[in-house]
Amino acid sequence: MKDNTEQQFRGVFGILPTPFLENGQLDEESLKNIVQFCLDAGAHGIVTPVNASEFTSLTDEERGQVIEISVTACGGAIPVVAGVAGSCEEHARYLTRRAVASGADALMAMPPYIRKCTPEEIIDYYRAIDECAEGLPVFIQNNMPPVGTVMTPGLMNQVIDACKNVTYIKEECQPAGHYMTEMFGLHNGKLKGIFGGMASKYIMDEFARGASGTMPACEVCDAHVQLWECLDNQDIRGARDIFNQMLPLLNLECMFGTAVYKEVLYQRGVIRTPVLRKCGNFPLDAYDRRELTQVLNDMRPLFRV
Repeated sequence: MKDNTEQQFRGVFGILPTPFLENGQLDEESLKNIVQFCLDAGAHGIVTPVNASEFTSLTDEERGQVIEISVTACGGAIPVVAGVAGSCEEHARYLTRRAVASGADALMAMPPYIRKCTPEEIIDYYRAIDECAEGLPVFIQNNMPPVGTVMTPGLMNQVIDACKNVTYIKEECQPAGHYMTEMFGLHNGKLKGIFGGMASKYIMDEFARGASGTMPACEVCDAHVQLWECLDNQDIRGARDIFNQMLPLLNLECMFGTAVYKEVLYQRGVIRTPVLRKCGNFPLDAYDRRELTQVLNDMRPLFRV
């Protein structure tokens, strides 16, 4: 899917977890299944590899593979946003060039995520990505530590002013709504939209403030899409009812993160294993799985896939 630069990205952009085989290797078939699941669920876009994709546990080669497989499996049906956050400018340039060559429709990056940068270094870092973007839209991902670096609305506005292609923000610093409102008041017309994150826990407030979309992990993408459709149709009561049904799952996500995303996709028959790489993830035990299964049973009326 190309020629996106003149239209606003909008809606639910599902983040793809990276599936692994029992031996810890990339499960390409399950990754293709996740993409198809998002298409069947009505996602307006997909995003990978980023935090919910375990990107910090992937090699650079695997990061490129994940993007290539996802772009091919998507077949141009919806936009693919490629995560290109690097440890430094040079690393981000390499990842950006590869994502562009793979056919991604847009790019997204946090500032360098190992050694933290000064504001001036952050601006230069996004300039480096911008120079390699080949005209693709670029998202600033404003995320909390330990992986992310909190950027003020003023700094993000400086980045946008300094770059031609940086035209979107994924906002997931707290309080996200306040950051969004301040950013909307600062920008000079180049900003095309702000997406929420953090599993869409704050989507009701974010939409009211003008968010153009949300980027949650995709394991219940069909429910997120229905919620967004209600909001877009000004059915706020309907959206709130769906949101309230989703809250028990969002609470579990907040505690366990990727382990929940993968277990749900596994229980829904999308991936072959819920294997996590041993990189700081918290695994589920038997009690967690039992509670998660009950939560999913209660949510079943929301599942379209």
